[in-house]
Amino acid sequence: MRAIGVSQYGPPDNLQSKEIPRPPAPTGRQMRVEIKAVSVNPIDIKVRAGTYDDPPDYYDRVRGLTEGANEAQKLHVMGYDGAGVVRELGPDVRHFKTGDEIYFLGSPVLQGTYAEELLVDERHAGHKPGSLDFVQAAAMPLTYATAYESLVDRLGIRPNEKAGILVINGGGGMGSVASQIARRVLNLPVVITTASRPETEAFSRDVGGATHVVNHREDIVRQIRDLDLPADVPLKYAYITSRTEQYIAPIADVLAPFGRVCSIVQAKFDMYGTQFMSKSLSFAWCWLATGAYHGYVNDHEEKHHEWYEELASLLDDGTIKCHLTQRKRLTLENIREAHKATEAGKGVGKTALGVDEPGEQPAFC
Repeated sequence: MRAIGVSQYGPPDNLQSKEIPRPPAPTGRQMRVEIKAVSVNPIDIKVRAGTYDDPPDYYDRVRGLTEGANEAQKLHVMGYDGAGVVRELGPDVRHFKTGDEIYFLGSPVLQGTYAEELLVDERHAGHKPGSLDFVQAAAMPLTYATAYESLVDRLGIRPNEKAGILVINGGGGMGSVASQIARRVLNLPVVITTASRPETEAFSRDVGGATHVVNHREDIVRQIRDLDLPADVPLKYAYITSRTEQYIAPIADVLAPFGRVCSIVQAKFDMYGTQFMSKSLSFAWCWLATGAYHGYVNDHEEKHHEWYEELASLLDDGTIKCHLTQRKRLTLENIREAHKATEAGKGVGKTALGVDEPGEQPAFC
């Protein structure tokens, strides 16, 4: 089969298209899926560059993906978001049948989604929303599950809670979904996001559902204090999706005592000299792959499937809006361009690529 990835980690031009063996027959709860669309996330860029460090042993764990392959077929396939059609079931699959259209999250330690076929664990898949095509559906799994796990599991936000949240980078893929969950699913009365350009501010309000937007290139402490926020709604939560170390001190300044902070961006930082101690603030990390990576210890292993099934309903009834802004044909050149744009950090929403999008170049080539 044809797939896109790297045989040597480095810049976007290291991405290449190769013929590699098809996946083996699915076992356990695996499904063999024909890929119809994928989307690009910041994790794709870091893995491709050889700089991914959320788990310190990541590259040791994935080294076996290319061991034993001849030089012509040596390829670490990129990608963690996808949508497609189930073609074969493992013996223990219980939620799906052959022919089902699904959207899903790829494994952190198996080959990625930029391939004609992939083995997908049903615990990380849901039935594709009927209102979305494959390209739109492929934009949703990683961002939605990460944001939901961050807000509900890590921060412990309760539906209809009388509290506010600050979401860093509301115009990005992750921030625009997190603000939607906060406002439209959890029904928080105050959702403040950050954005620095007119188009990202508008996107954060219109798609993300933000009640307030502040400019992260200016003094966010002053801006938040100048907002006309309800006196009886404490700013209790903060969600960091960009540059953790840059926002630790200002977040500690604006959060209410006993507030909670969650970040998804690995960083080195020092809380000493901030208001974290005096306000008894809590800090948590969220890495979406924790359960699968560590054998589901202390984790509900069906939760992602349950969230994706619920998300399909939320998308179909319009509660959650798809944050796809760029769609392209799934080719090597377009994957490279999407990596370059994501790496530049100037995008709005998400970019996804489909095999049936217009273009003359064969898919995956």
